[in-house]
Amino acid sequence: MDWNNLLSAARLGEPIEIPYNETQYSMSEFEKDYWRTIDCPAFRRLQDKTQVFPLDRSDFIRTRLTHSLEVSSLAKQLVAMTHKNINSYVRTADRNAYPFTAENAQNAADIAACAGLLHDIGNPPFGHFGEDVVHAWFENHLGELTYHDRDAGRDISLQQDDIIADLKHFEGNAQAFRLLTKLHSVDSDYGLNLTAAVLNTLVKYPTGSQCIDPHSPNVCLHKLGYYCADRDFFNNIAGFTGTHFDNAHHRHPLTFILEAADDIAYATADLEDSYKKGLFTIDEFKSFFMREMEEIGDPSQHRYSNELIQQLENYRAPNTQDRSLELQAFQKWINYTRYWLVYCAAYGFTHNYRSIMEGRFFREIIANTHHEATMAILKKAMVQFTFCSEEILKLELSAERIIESLLERFVPAAINWDVSSTDRATKKKSDRKLMSLVSENHKAAYSKYKRQGDYEYNLYLRLLLIADFVSGMTDTYAKTLYQELSGI
Repeated sequence: MDWNNLLSAARLGEPIEIPYNETQYSMSEFEKDYWRTIDCPAFRRLQDKTQVFPLDRSDFIRTRLTHSLEVSSLAKQLVAMTHKNINSYVRTADRNAYPFTAENAQNAADIAACAGLLHDIGNPPFGHFGEDVVHAWFENHLGELTYHDRDAGRDISLQQDDIIADLKHFEGNAQAFRLLTKLHSVDSDYGLNLTAAVLNTLVKYPTGSQCIDPHSPNVCLHKLGYYCADRDFFNNIAGFTGTHFDNAHHRHPLTFILEAADDIAYATADLEDSYKKGLFTIDEFKSFFMREMEEIGDPSQHRYSNELIQQLENYRAPNTQDRSLELQAFQKWINYTRYWLVYCAAYGFTHNYRSIMEGRFFREIIANTHHEATMAILKKAMVQFTFCSEEILKLELSAERIIESLLERFVPAAINWDVSSTDRATKKKSDRKLMSLVSENHKAAYSKYKRQGDYEYNLYLRLLLIADFVSGMTDTYAKTLYQELSGI
């Protein structure tokens, strides 16, 4: 891969025009993307979407919006660090083969910042649990989703493997690509009309639903990256950036940086929120950390992680039971740990630079670095102390009922919407009223991309239409709509 192609400023739609003389006040295409992102309603709605704690009323708990701001900042910093490392530590032959100039680094930092803001924009309400509920619902009900079309003269159901797999593997990452290229509608026929470099960086898993393998050593195959309905757009984007070669799609190098920034924010900031909510004490965390470290056999990992956990003890005031002082100590330690993890991610990118540029690197960039074990333990700590807590379990069960209820109401309405049918029972007035609540932008996208006479594909698009609608909801809107439709 070549950075001049990877940093492509090409757009699927027309160039973004500025009303004044751009030579007087220059703005890069990626800076334009940044401002388009900030101005996007779907981005603003992240302020009322769950990061970890659904429907939490505490001001200090992070939402998807504050998480995205943190990821954006971390990703931009990581690009700056990797640029310095590449020019200082990468072998001359590798550096000459894949030059990464100061201008490249500036553009890459802007791209990473945009991607950080947008990386969760396709996630449904109630966090990653919401994703699980959506694809589980489709997996359990796809066989029931049929209708009779008078024009076709037969019953229509889903038969194509790629269409079925898309819905069964519903994914926030794929939904983000779809939203940004098709569903946002203001001044372009191509969604938000972002640059190819930003869009490609966002696709963490450059694969369709039939190639998914959660157990593959290649991290790029672990989840769905784009729906078959959006495949042509993704192919065009990959063509601009040069990430398609050897008959395969490869990760954009900046995607590794985006993924690391996301993981670091999740493993540190979200753990800090859990501590603030009183889900564990420092002593409980230390005991858990040390037990997990004992199970890791690498002595070098022991050394770095032991030094790290000792720093937590150094920050604590001796012989105190003051909760506020303990919180300050844990927050200092979280910041200290975050710096180390960012350092390791920059090192990992640099150490594997040539493999990444040749599409031969298939792991996270923090793998095989000083604090690979630390990252793994922090992620396990989230499971141990947060996701298994009684509070989270109750909220997730509530979220499950809300999302399932919305799908149960809107999916049947969508199945018989925009079809010719002789059966009046399938065209209830309530279904028409339900469909009137669905976003006009989303319905316009359906109408634009449906295919004349392709009844199965159009059914698939109508099901995606409801996935689009539900995933675009905020936590509060989903809860309120559920209550209103249920008469609560």
